Amino acid sequence: MNLDDALNTFVIECRELLENMEAALLQIEQAPDDADLINAIFRAAHTIKGSAGLFGLDHLVIFTHSAENVLDRVRTGELRINSELIALFLDVGDHLATLVDHVAAGNEAPEEAQQRSNDLIVRLKRTDGGKSEPVAPDRIVEHQHPYEREGGSDGVETDNWHLSLRFNRDVLKNGMDPVSFIRYLTTFGKIVSIVTLTDDIPRAAEMDPEDCYLGFEINYCSDADKTTIAGAFEFVQDDARIHILPPHSKISEYQELIQHLPQEEMRLGEILVRCGTLTRKELEEGLAAQADARDSGGVGQTIGEVLVAQNMVRPAVVDAALQKQKQAKDIKAGDSTLIRVDADKLDQHINLIGELIIASAGISLTAIKNGQPELLEAASVLNRLVESVRDSALQLRMVQIGATFTKFQRVVRDVSKEIGKDIRLEISGAETELDKTVVEKIGDPLTHLIRNSMDHGIESVEDRLERGKPSQGTIRLNAYHDSGSIVIEVSDDGGGLPKARILSKAIERGFVMPEQMLSDSEIHALIFEPGFSTAEQVNNLSGRGVGMDVVHRNISALRGSIEIESEEGVGTTIRIRLPLTLAIIDGFLVGVGNASFVLPLDMVVECLELTEAEIKAAQGRKHLNLRGEVLPFLRLRELFDIAEPPPPERSEEEQRLLESIDEELAYLLQPVKRENVVVVKYAGLRAGLVVDRLQGEYQTVIRPLGNVFNGLQGISGFTILGSGLVALILDVPGLVRRVTSREGQQRKLVPAKTEIS
Repeated sequence: MNLDDALNTFVIECRELLENMEAALLQIEQAPDDADLINAIFRAAHTIKGSAGLFGLDHLVIFTHSAENVLDRVRTGELRINSELIALFLDVGDHLATLVDHVAAGNEAPEEAQQRSNDLIVRLKRTDGGKSEPVAPDRIVEHQHPYEREGGSDGVETDNWHLSLRFNRDVLKNGMDPVSFIRYLTTFGKIVSIVTLTDDIPRAAEMDPEDCYLGFEINYCSDADKTTIAGAFEFVQDDARIHILPPHSKISEYQELIQHLPQEEMRLGEILVRCGTLTRKELEEGLAAQADARDSGGVGQTIGEVLVAQNMVRPAVVDAALQKQKQAKDIKAGDSTLIRVDADKLDQHINLIGELIIASAGISLTAIKNGQPELLEAASVLNRLVESVRDSALQLRMVQIGATFTKFQRVVRDVSKEIGKDIRLEISGAETELDKTVVEKIGDPLTHLIRNSMDHGIESVEDRLERGKPSQGTIRLNAYHDSGSIVIEVSDDGGGLPKARILSKAIERGFVMPEQMLSDSEIHALIFEPGFSTAEQVNNLSGRGVGMDVVHRNISALRGSIEIESEEGVGTTIRIRLPLTLAIIDGFLVGVGNASFVLPLDMVVECLELTEAEIKAAQGRKHLNLRGEVLPFLRLRELFDIAEPPPPERSEEEQRLLESIDEELAYLLQPVKRENVVVVKYAGLRAGLVVDRLQGEYQTVIRPLGNVFNGLQGISGFTILGSGLVALILDVPGLVRRVTSREGQQRKLVPAKTEIS
């Protein structure tokens, strides 16, 4: 693999691990004794440290190791999780993200980042009671002061190593002193206890003074790994039987190390060697014993069974290695269906599909004009295939909004502590999917809305208790699909928007005139005016009148809308409606005069043909009688100032004929004027759009308007038809708002009932 590609993968994985680590830290505040969450945090730090070491990122290794030491004490129960420790590790996670960003940019960590690392290491050591020392980058295992724990000499249930030594009788004759090897162990550990085995000593008359008859069982305390301990007996391996059993606490570490090995197929013995629970020599001895048993006609044992029988490894570690083997095989089977795709390549793919849709529409138009059945059939098949390709490509861009929502757990925690309020965040609808571009651009507006709700919406603990509310305030994030759009709601159970103060400030700033009569929703919408603020004083969160207008502008740039529901003393809900995708939609094509327009098909409820009598009855009015209900409507011809088509030219003979007959008959011979109403639905409300022609469904590739047309009301983009002509895409939410606010008076639209297709 190319080193740059590997480093890029490391950066991506680190960021994912840090996100998981932050999510676990925020959850563990509510469940400080959750072992799974503690292990998840430890695994994230451990994996980052190990991966950083592979790339020689020493500064990352040293910093992460300090954090890992503290987390290890949390796992063993020496430290208890509290809010201060969580805050510290949130800072650690933020700094790790900064260091990873520098790695991604190919830069060395600047001096201020190094100083930040040192400051955090000091805080970690203070939390750790000074028990840990920074690890040298070239050392895999740190040699700290040995610690002693209570336990039996068998070493089975202690945190000490257990060494079982059986020297051959000729070891002394070969110039090896068993005591010297035991003494050497004290250079990197401590012998807690030692039992000398004398069962092989013969009678005195049979003794040879040059033979060794002793064995030793040693309870040994050291932070060294198994390979290091086995290395102490390197020169006597051929003259002794040596078994090294890991501490009880090491078993879980070995299991964890096994889980973090690369996801590749390996033999069981290779897994055990790579995690450190088995030395290469022990593996060779085990394989030799397995082969001997097979050659002698004995019952065939697996290598795992042989190693356990010879006390080389523990059964739990073998089970973990077997599970790792199974995971590697499963992942290899699934890897063929999962690949990483660059986002720019995906965008280019969508653009090409858009061009394919336009070309397909042109072929269909040509086929219709030609009229050949074979060509029509081929064009129909092509359209179906293009539509299937479009749907599958768009699905690739869809991502769940849950990852974006989860990030706000950290925002709520930090801000609530900063402003001294007790606030929790509730999330629902996290599985709702929408276009990745929308997800990327919605984060900042949501951040501002949540911070605003915490600062302005949620009252202080004293005020909440006085109003009979629980002391802890609640902010809710919810997402769901509705009529081809995604709706994101930010709700709080705070004090609501103060209408009187908003109106007073608006009059003071000149946004409205004192004599104007505004509805509740119009008053609430004033908070989106640039520079508007009702805060009595400026703080770090708000009060400068900057932000809500930017939120409104950013949502509008995504072809979305924002609305507010608020009740004083009860709470506020801010509802954002966004399109599911910004690229390609199913549209409904209509015509007015020589112009063509596209409506999002998901917002079209039904189509009606107006009779001549209904057209006359609607003259001078802005609503229709739709089966006994009032339907406000808008004429696109008037909205876009499209001229009436000129009357058809008549020959002189036709003109003389019309003049010669009576008026009643002449009226009947006049061309019939036809109009159609497209009933659209948005946010649970209905309105009608009056057009000349209904041209049916149309796959629409959305093109953005140029800078010259930015801010044009009623239009959200354009598309190119198969004929090469341009059709404008109507902004249905904007048109509905235009209908409801006509002449400055907001009318209630008809609540959406059963849709008629």
